[in-house]
Amino acid sequence: MLATSCSSSGSEDGDDPSADATGTQPPAATGTTAPGTPSAPTTATPETPGTPATPGTPSTPGTPGTTPATPGTPGSPSAPGTPGTPPQPAGSRWQPTPGLAWQWQLGGGVDQSVDVPVYDIDGFETDAATVAALHAKGRKVICYINAGSWEDFRPDSTAFAKALQGDGNGWKGEKWFDIRKIDQLKPLMASRFDMCRSKGFDAVEPDTIEAYNQNSGFPLTADDQLRYNRMLAGLAHERGMAIGLKNDLEQIPALLPDFDFAVNEECAQFNECARLSPFVQAGKAVFHVEYKLGTEKFCEKTKSLGFSSMQKKLELDAWRKPC
Repeated sequence: MLATSCSSSGSEDGDDPSADATGTQPPAATGTTAPGTPSAPTTATPETPGTPATPGTPSTPGTPGTTPATPGTPGSPSAPGTPGTPPQPAGSRWQPTPGLAWQWQLGGGVDQSVDVPVYDIDGFETDAATVAALHAKGRKVICYINAGSWEDFRPDSTAFAKALQGDGNGWKGEKWFDIRKIDQLKPLMASRFDMCRSKGFDAVEPDTIEAYNQNSGFPLTADDQLRYNRMLAGLAHERGMAIGLKNDLEQIPALLPDFDFAVNEECAQFNECARLSPFVQAGKAVFHVEYKLGTEKFCEKTKSLGFSSMQKKLELDAWRKPC
């Protein structure tokens, strides 16, 4: 789960970071599994440095005083990744540039009060009305989906054959995909991307797209991952949406031309932030979060690199502390 200075083009300049944090009261539980991150990870130990654990979507923390959005269902793919479908011209889609402040919330009803130009929220759990309301406030909206792991709590979970599901990825109810089987996964991902487009999202954040260097249960290679990730980028671009490269630091040099921005978790903790610099140098945003480090430990460094950084809780509720 993962742009240039930490200051906002909206209202964050000069603000006290702690004063910008939201969700000071305990989040209200909702009765449904929250987007993308199951109830609790099976282990609290982060992945090997270089591939920090991806929280997916937290359990069900809500934002006080908000009502969770009705879970969405994937739309019928109008063009399910058909080979030869021409991509939309690059100039017709949003290009996030360095310096954009952002909010990343995957748990609970979306708190629309955060004054930043970019929101990254769950595609299934967010309805079109919420996206439209954010657009009315001048926000761009990114659609979070899990593109690399099966989740048993999604409404389309039965569409993924058992043969596509490998070992667990460390989060309850999630299993790595066999990304070599692109012919089977492509139409399923196309359906999810169609859902994002039908709800009005401007971009997609596909999660868990570095299975090749994880214990997936499949003999995946770096080339398998490159083919799969480029397939995802093609699906987004065909639908006129931007797409972010989530983590996958080792493949940035190869994938930079295919992706419009980056989303990164914990590069400061693992001393890997410089590896994301090619995105900024190409005029593409790097949206970055840290979970365990306080802002005083990473903001100076990541601001100098041109990232849009903030501290978040692992459950990714509405609380945030930007640089």
